Amino acid sequence: MTVPGGLIGLALGVGLLLIWRSGPRAPQRRPGRGGSGRRRQLLAAAGLTGINGAQLVGLQVGLGLVTALLVLLTTATVSISAVFGVFGAAVPHLLVRRLAAKRRADLREVWPEVVDNLASAVRAGLSLPEALGALAVRGPEVLRPHFARFAADHRSSGRFADALDRLKADLADPVGDRIVETLRVAREVGGSDLGRVLRTLAAFLREDARARAELETRQGWVVQAARLAVAAPWAVLLLLATQQQTLTAYDTPTGMVLLLVGGAVCVVAYRLMKRIGRLPEDVRVLQ
Repeated sequence: MTVPGGLIGLALGVGLLLIWRSGPRAPQRRPGRGGSGRRRQLLAAAGLTGINGAQLVGLQVGLGLVTALLVLLTTATVSISAVFGVFGAAVPHLLVRRLAAKRRADLREVWPEVVDNLASAVRAGLSLPEALGALAVRGPEVLRPHFARFAADHRSSGRFADALDRLKADLADPVGDRIVETLRVAREVGGSDLGRVLRTLAAFLREDARARAELETRQGWVVQAARLAVAAPWAVLLLLATQQQTLTAYDTPTGMVLLLVGGAVCVVAYRLMKRIGRLPEDVRVLQ
């Protein structure tokens, strides 16, 4: 029996198509690598899930323009108004970073309580979904909405892994990532050591929070002094800008260069101070 050539060609084409489709793909960009991803992660860490990165950028641009316009109307100096416009544009980003740091510090204090509740629930014989859902009632006040959403997700879908993924994205915290992945592994592979692991993790988190709080207290006055040292020259400049001689001087090319050099020196000095005195931070390697 002779096989038609068209059928052979069709089979060859389908085979080549399947081989090509099963081959390696171009690597996909992971979310969070670019600037928009970093802004999204920063907003999530600050608990500001109601706005996105584009809205934050729009707020920065709008506040920068308003600040520059107000200073321009007050001083009638383009160079000084441009400098303070940049400062105004940076304010929303700095506030979001401050909120993220405060939220992370607040969560650092309550994570040991969360782990203790989970360990007690596991020891009492509750399943992992039930133990996590119970935190919506017995857990720390700041985290109850997150675990309530997890319980609702799990009841509606019945898929524990998907509900854990949404909980991890909702928490947006390195310690939360660690706890979620510990529970995921315990759910998948089983074992009787989960209670002991959770108790050990709670003890470690308490010790870490205690040591970090002591270091931050000792470091706080240095950081505040550095911020005051950076802000003082620009506050003096704004006061001097009410004099006509100062306005004329800073509207010259030399004055603009002086403003740029002074701004660059302040930024470099402040970032250097922050880098030297920076405490090690947990990174979300399990997100």
